[in-house]
Amino acid sequence: MSHFNNIKKYHSFFRFRRDFERYSLKRARSYEIIIHWLHKKMSRNQFLILSGIIVGCAAGLAGVVLKMLVHYIHYFITYKVHFNTQLIFYALFPFLGIVLTTLVVLLFFKGQSRKGIPAILYEIAQNSSLIPQVKMYSQVLQSAITVGLGGSAGLESPIAVTGAAIGSNYARNYRLGYKERTLLLAAGATAGIAAAFNAPIAGVMFAFEILLTGVVFSDFMPLILASVCGSLLSKIILQEEVLFHFESRQPFNYYNVPFYIVLGLLCALYARYFVVVSQRIEHFFAKLQWSALKKAVFGGLIVSFLCVLLPPFFGEGYSSVKLLAVGDSDNIIQNSFFRYLPAQSWMILVFTGCICLLKVFATAFTIHSGGNGGNFAPSLFAGGFLGYFFSMVCVTLGFEHVPLTNLVIVGMAGVMSGVMYAPLTAIFLIAESSSGYDLFIPLMIVATISFLIAKWFSPTPPDLQHLVDEGKIFTRAHDKNILSLLKIEDFVETAFQTINNTATLRSLIELVKQGSSRDIIAVVNSEGRLDGLISLDDIRPIMFNQALYDTTVVKQLMKPPAALIYLNDNVANVIRRFDDTHAWNLPVINDKKLVGFVSKSSILNQYRLLLQEYSEDTQN
Repeated sequence: MSHFNNIKKYHSFFRFRRDFERYSLKRARSYEIIIHWLHKKMSRNQFLILSGIIVGCAAGLAGVVLKMLVHYIHYFITYKVHFNTQLIFYALFPFLGIVLTTLVVLLFFKGQSRKGIPAILYEIAQNSSLIPQVKMYSQVLQSAITVGLGGSAGLESPIAVTGAAIGSNYARNYRLGYKERTLLLAAGATAGIAAAFNAPIAGVMFAFEILLTGVVFSDFMPLILASVCGSLLSKIILQEEVLFHFESRQPFNYYNVPFYIVLGLLCALYARYFVVVSQRIEHFFAKLQWSALKKAVFGGLIVSFLCVLLPPFFGEGYSSVKLLAVGDSDNIIQNSFFRYLPAQSWMILVFTGCICLLKVFATAFTIHSGGNGGNFAPSLFAGGFLGYFFSMVCVTLGFEHVPLTNLVIVGMAGVMSGVMYAPLTAIFLIAESSSGYDLFIPLMIVATISFLIAKWFSPTPPDLQHLVDEGKIFTRAHDKNILSLLKIEDFVETAFQTINNTATLRSLIELVKQGSSRDIIAVVNSEGRLDGLISLDDIRPIMFNQALYDTTVVKQLMKPPAALIYLNDNVANVIRRFDDTHAWNLPVINDKKLVGFVSKSSILNQYRLLLQEYSEDTQN
């Protein structure tokens, strides 16, 4: 009896715990019930505006948290951890940051490697703007470790990915469509960038220039409100020293326009150097047949060596750029080996020149060896030092009234414009960060020159070129964007007839008598590989000549296919093959074996339906 009572007690306990967990779950998600209710009661535009505010606050808060994490990590390792020499400090922490980030990715995130802005563009085009939930926090953790411990990269790309993941998963949770999901994805990234720089206009420009390339939208308010929310949170929470902000600058003088034109040319050439070197280092690590941990150790050693040689490479480097903007280069040099050299103008030129040349190596080794970060901050950093280097060259050559501070500030916009292919983002970012709206003319001169020359070298950003070539991200060619949404596997028709290449005409006639939905028969060998095709038109002149039934072999009648299609082909290339061959049906091959046929008419019909859907969305 007591045993029975104990069982009842246990059942009561488990029932109580189950009910408590259900109650807790309901209470924890009560806000979702409210948002679902509002979704039903509000119009589409009203709910998108509300969603923009919610996503903007969440993504902006994530950006603020990441900036604060890195700031406090820097503070702790700088002021709480004591070393006998600065040499050990700069040698140890960047190495630890890259290796620890790689270990975290391998142990907790299953080795996920796709990161940065290309990852967002890929998800928009290939995954219906659905970003894995893990990226709502994984990028924050990884980049905080990498940059917080001194990795020479930026936080803005991880912030953008985090915000995009927040917007995407919010839209998925409330069952919004592709267009709305893409809009809120961009709103999240916009809020993250706005929070990182306290620059709401730059955040919106970032969405239009980079994320929403090739996507047609008529709803702008969610983006604007998300950006405002992210910027407000940054302004309220973050301290002044954490923000990317400049107070000191000089008034614009039109006599200085030649300086800005030359600087624009220098920024363009440097931006090209930056992206080419970065791409080659990325390809080097991609081809390196090492484990992820070995790559991290190798890259960490290189970055640590560069930080020992040139301490401004440690972390984002914004504090060094701020010192340059006020002309205080002595504080930057004092922690490096250059402090042992005589303090002369040539030494400053050599120091800043080395930083300009080697910054891309520090950044590329940080990112591609296993760290997490982006080129946003490094391009600004390099642009600031390039502007300072150019101004010092002008002073050395005897020019008077060189606008040193303005060249530092405007140089950041120039290099960023050429590296990121985002001139408007660069212009407004620097204008907002420096309250330098009177510098719009030099900002536009330098950023435009840099962007146009970068486009002349390569119409597409080099880090995106392979995705563009494969049709995996959107471009400004809207027809190709729509075609990229189609997948070949969705059009493969598997109901087809096959015959062995050694069969006789009699066997072929018997197969024709069975009937088929298409007038093409595939000829295969004993391994199932496609040898050729036979159409009814090919055999019609001899199909009633019974004297040939047992003497004619199928291999004598078949013709090679006009072209082959592979399952991993993009639809734009497939359409091109149809146009080149004037065919209406082509065979699809996978691992050298025939899997079916694709008809041109089925692709065109689906393309027409998608085009109609996009037109309706745009009109709405």
